[in-house]
Amino acid sequence: MDECCKVKLDELKNNIKTLNGCVAAYSGGVDSTLLVAVAREELGDRCLPVIAVSSTYPKREFEAAVGWLNESGIPFVVVESEELDIPGFAENPTNRCYYCKQELYAKIWRIANEHGLPAVIDGANADDVGDFRPGMQAAREMSVRSPLLECGLTKADIREISRTVYNLPTADKQPMACLSSRFPYGSRITGEKLRQVEAIEEYLADNGFTVFRARHHGEVLRLELGQQEIALLLQGGLRDSLIRIAKESGFTYVTVDLEGFRSGSMNETLKT
Repeated sequence: MDECCKVKLDELKNNIKTLNGCVAAYSGGVDSTLLVAVAREELGDRCLPVIAVSSTYPKREFEAAVGWLNESGIPFVVVESEELDIPGFAENPTNRCYYCKQELYAKIWRIANEHGLPAVIDGANADDVGDFRPGMQAAREMSVRSPLLECGLTKADIREISRTVYNLPTADKQPMACLSSRFPYGSRITGEKLRQVEAIEEYLADNGFTVFRARHHGEVLRLELGQQEIALLLQGGLRDSLIRIAKESGFTYVTVDLEGFRSGSMNETLKT
């Protein structure tokens, strides 16, 4: 780990220590896992992770996230957050994430107050400021702190620290946004559509794919795969079985995006 990364890590530790206690919004992703690991190291039981369960959160991801907490002996709280019931969310406007985070952080703050913990923190990092993320506006409005961002930690920094200092299983994990991000803005999100997407991504994960997104365009399934994994789809009958599963799930057409996986690709339509 280079010196710059060490300096940022020390700053992160000091930043968290000054909180004197917090509830950490935890998803099991690269960022929030490191955030919890450092916060538990600095604050002990004065850091309480909270994980939200909902129809937009893949079951596989939830089980992995909870599994790490249990293996690490870290107490946590599960909160139900059903985004589809939030007025305005299911219509999938460009600020969809704002509605979700506003509801979620309100619930997390209630938990923080119940446990006498003075702060709520999330896993936003320095790279997040370069993309369209309305959820960060909700965080600011609700006084949620972002220690990784405050200390200038990038995704690359977080992976390096996760790997070399804390030996976290998420060090090389692909980014995993909620399933709502698989739909073009303005395309209504339903429970059935979410299940379609989850079925495809479950298949990909079960068959050795590690970098992927299943984008939902009505009758069309658009797959984004890692550049090294596009060829994998053509091996051992995977293509035929994927087409079968996609059609059984309700898709008519199956396509592969030649640009490959890119986080936040649905935001490309917002750029001028």
